[in-house]
Amino acid sequence: MKAGVIAVQGDVAEHAAAVRNAAAARDEPAEVVEVRDAGIVPDCDVLLVPGGESTTISRLIRREGIDAEIREHVARGKPVLATCAGLIVCSRDAKDDRVDALGLVDVSVDRNAFGRQKDSFEANVSITGLDDPFHAVFIRAPLVDEVGAGVEVLATVDGRPVAVRNGPVVATAFHPELTDDARVHDLAFFPEREVVA
Repeated sequence: MKAGVIAVQGDVAEHAAAVRNAAAARDEPAEVVEVRDAGIVPDCDVLLVPGGESTTISRLIRREGIDAEIREHVARGKPVLATCAGLIVCSRDAKDDRVDALGLVDVSVDRNAFGRQKDSFEANVSITGLDDPFHAVFIRAPLVDEVGAGVEVLATVDGRPVAVRNGPVVATAFHPELTDDARVHDLAFFPEREVVA
């Protein structure tokens, strides 16, 4: 499996480690490449769009021509995991003119809806497809406030969606890469198989 991490900004090394761990748990080899330029995404089997600053990520992937390649990746049914700012970038509506949303997940999102950096928190979250709760890290997390008909809500906090699946895209408001638990990466990239604990 060749995994591309959109590396223009955000938690690149952490996602690379998590996808390697998810693949290793299945005894599958994984090559992880950092994507900073156009021409790499078409060779990837799976993609990660990490957290960071959504306006910066959006601007840089558009400038480099990576945005169209991500859309084509999803159109081919290839998996994507988008986390925190990645959720905002992949949404239908980021409610911010500075973000050129990719429209890959039929949701609208409020940026930093859970508060500022000082309002960051952790919570054990029940996620569809995982047997045990996932310890989720929320840092300036967005809020999914409108969900389209084709979107499956995988997890909520206080009744608010924090993880969704839309076709081959799994998107979370939290940072699964900041834990030692690779089950969310496993869920995103091996959806047809039972999740390995």
